[in-house]
Amino acid sequence: MRYENIIILTGAGISAESGVKTFRDSGGLWEDHRIEDVATPEGFYNNPDLVQHFYNLRRAHIKTVEPNRAHKALARLEDQHAGSVTIITQNVDDLHERGGSTSVLHMHGELKRVRCTNCLARVSWQNDCSQQTACPNCKSAPALRPDIVWFGEMPFYMDEIAALLSNADLFVSIGTSGNVYPAAGFVAEVAAHGRAHTLEINLEASEGATLFSECRHGKAGDLVPKLVDEILMGQ
Repeated sequence: MRYENIIILTGAGISAESGVKTFRDSGGLWEDHRIEDVATPEGFYNNPDLVQHFYNLRRAHIKTVEPNRAHKALARLEDQHAGSVTIITQNVDDLHERGGSTSVLHMHGELKRVRCTNCLARVSWQNDCSQQTACPNCKSAPALRPDIVWFGEMPFYMDEIAALLSNADLFVSIGTSGNVYPAAGFVAEVAAHGRAHTLEINLEASEGATLFSECRHGKAGDLVPKLVDEILMGQ
């Protein structure tokens, strides 16, 4: 079948195959820290040095991992598909971009960016950041924070995402748990328009698997290249 507007939602599962640890383990921890301490505005207010150090380590870690076959296959789809392909990712790494994708919306922010709480500038950032680091735009300090959407904050690009979902004729969810909103509700938004095929690719059925038209379970690195081949052959 030929598709015109393809929307790909990616979650932690696609990056896990590159060696990026998933956000939350069974104990509610992220890299041995309580989520409340490192992924909330309150945590940053209470201990900004801890939070800055935590994201410095995450920023350094993603430099040690590489895009996998799934990332590269999605870049090939964008490059060779006759219609539009947009990736909406919940991930804060840059593996999609390094894999070759250019149309990527990071709804939860990016590790390689910081945000100024004074002038609101969002700045590309490669190295460590601290409370003593001045904003390169307005020179204020302390003012910089990770450009990450923490719990209790509004994800980025929601208006743009809503418009994309309303026009999709293929929606693919890759490596998501199906329990983090608003992303977990995207498949229902697409289905409500009644004209899109919806597909889940995951190691196992997500919490929202029954909402999809089709589910394929296995490694993204195996299944995504096969899907891309199917789409490109059908156009």
